[in-house]
Amino acid sequence: MTVRLEAVAAFEQRIGYVFKDRVLLERALTHASVRSLGRNVEHNERLEFLGDRVLALVIAERLLELQPGETEGQLSKRLNSMVDRSSCARVARDLDMQSVLRTVGGSTHRESTASDTMLGDACEALLAAIYLDGGLDQVRAIIRRLWDEALTTAPPVSANPKAALQEWLASLKRGLPVYDIIARTGPAHAPMFTVQVTVEGLEPGTARGRSRQEAEKAAALAVLRREGRAE
Repeated sequence: MTVRLEAVAAFEQRIGYVFKDRVLLERALTHASVRSLGRNVEHNERLEFLGDRVLALVIAERLLELQPGETEGQLSKRLNSMVDRSSCARVARDLDMQSVLRTVGGSTHRESTASDTMLGDACEALLAAIYLDGGLDQVRAIIRRLWDEALTTAPPVSANPKAALQEWLASLKRGLPVYDIIARTGPAHAPMFTVQVTVEGLEPGTARGRSRQEAEKAAALAVLRREGRAE
C-alpha cells in the first residue's frame, strides 16, 4: 500500500466511513487550485456546492429537535453559525483533513496553516461525497457525530455574542471591544486559541476555542454573562 493510500485509509477511519467509490473520495479531497495547472483533473468545487446544502439540511433537522422553543429567526442564527466556513474548517482540522488534501501539483497539503476557506470547502465536498456514495442516512449520522457537541453546548441565541457586546457598549457610549490572541496551544492540526477581549470600563474577558473566531465569540459571551447581559 502506498503512502497516499495509507493516509486516506486512516482518514476514512477518522470519519467513520469507508468509501465504495474511491474516485469520488479523491475528488472531494482535491482542491480547486489544481485548475491553475491546466490539467484535466476533477476537483471538489461542485461537490462543495452540494455538501453545503446537505449540511444545512441535517443541521436544520437537528436544531428542530434540540430547540423546540426557539423562533424561526433564532433557529436561523444558530444554523448560520453551525454551517459557516469556520465551523466546517474546525471539523476538517479535527479530522486532520489537511494531511490528505491535494492541492496544486497533486501533492498533499500538509501545512498546519491550511486556510479556513480551503478546509471548509473540502469539508463540505467530503459531506457531499458521503451523501452520493452512501446516502442521506449515512451522511446524517456522520454530521450529527461531528457537529453534535457544538450543537448541544451552544449558548442561548439572542444575537452573535460579538455583535451583542458591541451593541451594548455602543448603548453605553463606550469604545469598541479589542480582541487579542494571548495563547495558542495544542498540535498543529488541532490548535486551541485563548483570546482576551478588552472592554472600556470593564474587566477583560478571556475564553478558549478551536479557532480564533470561536474563541472571540466565547470571550464576548463571557463578558456578557458576567455583566448580566446574557443567559
